Amino acid sequence: MLRATGFAVAVWGVCAAGVLACGGGADEGFLPEGYPDPLQFADGRRVTSTAEWDERREEILEFFRQHVYGRAPGAPEQLDFTVLEDDPAAMGGGATLRRVAILSRHEGREHTFELIRFAPAGIPRSGVFLLLNHRPPSNTDPTRMERSEFWPAEEVVARGYAIAAIQTEVIAPDDEATFAAGVIRLFEGDGASPRPPDAWKMIGAWSWGASRALDYLETDPLIDAARVAVIGHSRGGKAALWAGAQDERFSLTISNDSGCAGAALSRRPVGETVELINLLYPYWFADNFRQYNGNEAALPVDQHMLLALLAPRGVAVGSASEDVWADPEGEYLGLAYASSVFALYGFAPMDPAGMPAPGEAIFLAPRGYHVRVGDHDLTAWDWQRYLDVADRVWGR
Repeated sequence: MLRATGFAVAVWGVCAAGVLACGGGADEGFLPEGYPDPLQFADGRRVTSTAEWDERREEILEFFRQHVYGRAPGAPEQLDFTVLEDDPAAMGGGATLRRVAILSRHEGREHTFELIRFAPAGIPRSGVFLLLNHRPPSNTDPTRMERSEFWPAEEVVARGYAIAAIQTEVIAPDDEATFAAGVIRLFEGDGASPRPPDAWKMIGAWSWGASRALDYLETDPLIDAARVAVIGHSRGGKAALWAGAQDERFSLTISNDSGCAGAALSRRPVGETVELINLLYPYWFADNFRQYNGNEAALPVDQHMLLALLAPRGVAVGSASEDVWADPEGEYLGLAYASSVFALYGFAPMDPAGMPAPGEAIFLAPRGYHVRVGDHDLTAWDWQRYLDVADRVWGR
């Protein structure tokens, strides 16, 4: 493998035509004993083609809905977009700012959240990064009086991309007592009826919000809807992955330090385990997930299968060297163990033993992975790596 401080390409073999070769069987040597195989149906049949994968993909999605993230509804009965502000001279003339109210109506109830978007000036239709912002709104300040590395709007625009954000707290509060007060109440009303054990909770609601934001972005005249990336950090990264897995309109999905029920494998008892996350945050995942506390081996899925659901689209996973809670090695292995599905589409496998050193990154189309030196955060260095991935996935 070739490595560099920036992005490196891992070359496993080159055929005469210059195409990366996948080697032997699609899943040979890449899945340890005890991990569910993405390419094996529940009834024992084997996936041997992308057409069969489409069927298996739906089966895996159903397992995740039932056992981990819960079942979310689709779009509401009515969805409206209202432009609150348009500023064609934002960032000193370098960008166009737009603020949009996304209004959902369902069975006589309403819910509204706001999307903020900066698009680079002079580019007719640009790709866009959509951040699921679970930090205070000041991190995505549209006035730019406050700036944060968590959402480096100026730097992203300078690279020729648009950047957008939604505030997850408005979609579903990050609180056990009130998590259903947003879009869950939109669909379920006052919540008087008992909720089933596979009902959606906060992470599912945030993912639902990402898709509604994408519904708007498809109408935005300055956005190329074929190049939309969803990105989240920590629990926002969990939601981003689930959004990308369900909604194939996202052409790039980015997970930053997402840990358990994100990119990290559940069968590794490192840092944030299934039991700990369910004890600390029982309102994040479906109640069914609790039956796997200390019993991860009984799960019919693991997170490499979530990452496999993103194939053949782009995916980037970022870790931090000191973020033991999120299990950086487990995050890398989650991506590597998804190799058999990416191989169905002709992409080279990712070496489970090839995790880069802190401060390094790799790119193996259409997947990127890096380890930032430091702790649990989303920084400008992380963003530069994700922009590098976008350049390659989107062909810039």
